Amino acid sequence: MREVLDDLTRRWEAGESVGIGTVVATFRSAPRPPGASMLVGPDGTAVGSVSGGCVEGAVYDTARDVVASGEPVLERYGVSDDDAFAVGLTCGGILDVFVEKVNRDCFPELGELAALVRADTPVALATVIAHPERARVGRRLILPTGAAAIGSLGSRHVDDAVAADAAGLLAAGRNATLTYGPDGERRGEGMQIFVWSFAPKPRLLVFGAIDFAAAVARVGSFLGYRVTVCDARPVFATRARFPEADEVVVDWPHRYLATEHRVGRIDPRTVITVLTHDPKFDVPLLDVALRLPDVEYVGAMGSRRTHDDRLVRLREAGLGDDELARLSSPIGLDLGARTPEETAISIAAQIIAARWGGTGHPLTDTRGPIHRPVDAR
Repeated sequence: MREVLDDLTRRWEAGESVGIGTVVATFRSAPRPPGASMLVGPDGTAVGSVSGGCVEGAVYDTARDVVASGEPVLERYGVSDDDAFAVGLTCGGILDVFVEKVNRDCFPELGELAALVRADTPVALATVIAHPERARVGRRLILPTGAAAIGSLGSRHVDDAVAADAAGLLAAGRNATLTYGPDGERRGEGMQIFVWSFAPKPRLLVFGAIDFAAAVARVGSFLGYRVTVCDARPVFATRARFPEADEVVVDWPHRYLATEHRVGRIDPRTVITVLTHDPKFDVPLLDVALRLPDVEYVGAMGSRRTHDDRLVRLREAGLGDDELARLSSPIGLDLGARTPEETAISIAAQIIAARWGGTGHPLTDTRGPIHRPVDAR
């Protein structure tokens, strides 16, 4: 829903009724992940995507029908389904799409949700997408971190069960469908809850205010990261040189990273790139970074000779084999990159592969599903 939230909120504030289709589960080689949404406005416009084009037409028609009837529906589209095949889902995947009507009357809490997301407050939105009692389908519960829940899914028991499970999804930045008994029984079935996790953007920390860092910052911003560039040299670490970074920090890299970790601003989605290839910066910084238990990726730039020298220095600093094995160095995939921009693509490709379990090989040389399951990370 995040990609359509601004447009949804604008129409909600204007008093319009819109249809929202959201991918709530995927199987096999599905083109879009859970949480991908498409909005259909009363003027017939569509924003967002649930399948990259495969079933948009069918979901569009369903959304128009749902707005007219007011009744939410849960549809499955898959290659084994004649209707789904007819509308174009030929990739071999299966999508479950929940389609609902949204306006001020049926979702009065949307303004509060949008405000929390804009303030970068981690918040989960839980919605009943299937239940034996039809009247409970579409109920919502907003779960902001550190604040009281807003709304209810039908009972205190189910609210408490979903709140506990949603906290884990929110910490991981994941969207997922959860299954319970009709009143939140953990070993039961019959009720399905979809949880959107509106976590703040994952962080990309770029250490070293060099030309390559400017290109990495641009690519990182494009990929949806909150980008920080840090360097101890004020003449290089300037906003003018890094206009696409969210923040530019003048500080010793190892000190900045240690402080960010201490105050809780480093999480399992954090990506660390070390581009200075200068041991007086790199070694103290990597000594901190590789000891952190909760970062997604640590990569360091440099030649193979620089890498070998760096490993010697890091071992002398007390790092062991397990910690050093977490270091991607020399940084990036072998794309034959030469320019800063090409090198940034190489680094981004390795980060993406690390996140989703990709091999980095050409798809023509691989077998199996192209789109890995979300749980593969």
